[in-house]
Amino acid sequence: MEKALQTMIDNMPEKTGKSLEEWKSILKNKTFSKHSEAVKFLKSEHNVTHGFANTIVTLSKNDAASDEDLVAAQYKGKEDLFSLYEQLISFVKTLGTDVTITPKKTSVSIIRKRQFLLIKPATKTRIDLGFKLKDKPTTERLGNSGPFGTMCTHRVQLTDINDLDNELKEWIKEAYTRSV
Repeated sequence: MEKALQTMIDNMPEKTGKSLEEWKSILKNKTFSKHSEAVKFLKSEHNVTHGFANTIVTLSKNDAASDEDLVAAQYKGKEDLFSLYEQLISFVKTLGTDVTITPKKTSVSIIRKRQFLLIKPATKTRIDLGFKLKDKPTTERLGNSGPFGTMCTHRVQLTDINDLDNELKEWIKEAYTRSV
């Protein structure tokens, strides 16, 4: 896959009229709320084929912010929650080598074959942990998905490191196991 990508990057100036760095520079000055909007822009305004447009947008996003930068921005002003986040990530990493941790602008998705957990610093004092646990009944602690809507089936609100107890870890393991 990497060889094919490199070939595409090498052919970009000839096929599109600009190098990857030139395309990145053009996109840097634009704001798109969705990946598809940026692809559409390159296709309609610059006559770039779909394959090249998709590659350019994807590689431009990779430069936009590192995972560490995204997480740091999420916890700016919520620094007291960061150690809880780190403990959650540390536990998630013990589940298996097939876990992918994907920071986004406002949350961190935990993915196996599909997302099974979502970590979101909701307030200055609370992390909302979203789960995919279809058909599992809600409890006082394992509530409905709340603001996560259909992204998750359940939500647990964490305010303290002690909230990361055995019960919570079992729910995380269950969500991981179900995500195949």
